[in-house]
Amino acid sequence: MVGPVKTHSLSPARPPVKTVRARGSGLIVPIRKTRLAEEIADRIRVLMLDGTYPAGRSLPGERDLAKRFGVSRGSVRDAFRMLETIGLIETRHGQGTFPRELDVDRLVVPLASVLTHRHDLQDELLDVRRMFEPAVARVAALRATPDDLADLDRIVEAQRRKVRGGRSTIVEDTAFHAALARSTRNRVLMRLMETLNALLVESRALTLKQKGRPERSIRGHETVVAALRRGDAEAAALTMHQHIDEIAALLTSDGIRKNKSRR
Repeated sequence: MVGPVKTHSLSPARPPVKTVRARGSGLIVPIRKTRLAEEIADRIRVLMLDGTYPAGRSLPGERDLAKRFGVSRGSVRDAFRMLETIGLIETRHGQGTFPRELDVDRLVVPLASVLTHRHDLQDELLDVRRMFEPAVARVAALRATPDDLADLDRIVEAQRRKVRGGRSTIVEDTAFHAALARSTRNRVLMRLMETLNALLVESRALTLKQKGRPERSIRGHETVVAALRRGDAEAAALTMHQHIDEIAALLTSDGIRKNKSRR
């Protein structure tokens, strides 16, 4: 709760602000933190995610939110600016401020742009793959259906045909990892893999140009599918980890680094 200023002031003390009860009411309470704008922005974001403030419907005005949160209108205005900068809300002249439809592109596009120029972050992205994708393979080995295995087989066969024809296999490489995530039957994992695949476009384009890399990609995918077919969760996780380690070795090789340095 924001109370009166604890110094001599010519302004009258403000009375305590009552908590407003509404859907997501635990979030609409007076804010005590010093970084007000960040906290307000975070609470508005959560209220958007839980459906209290859905896309297409105007947010409450600055004055209303300032009263609910027990802060100044200026703090709310700063929070709106933060949310607008990252693409979560938009201001429509004469209509108000509206939440925007949340989608993966709002996260992926700016982050992918940063990754293009930050090689240290690319290394950390590989660490994320080492942690995430073996876990996906482990779960997939326990849940994959015959239809899932057939989809993965078709993707690997399409890779083989393209390699024989000397064509790029980036589409099939991406499709394999997406299909693996789908076979977990976990929508959050599928969404996370979709995001990860979008961030990996550049690194896949680089590694798949290396001599012998497409063939190794196929062998890696084949061993993962074989583990899934046996229902061997640990083998699926291990082979996926080895597959990513091969990619990491290529990305950290002198050839890749030199290629990047010329950009």
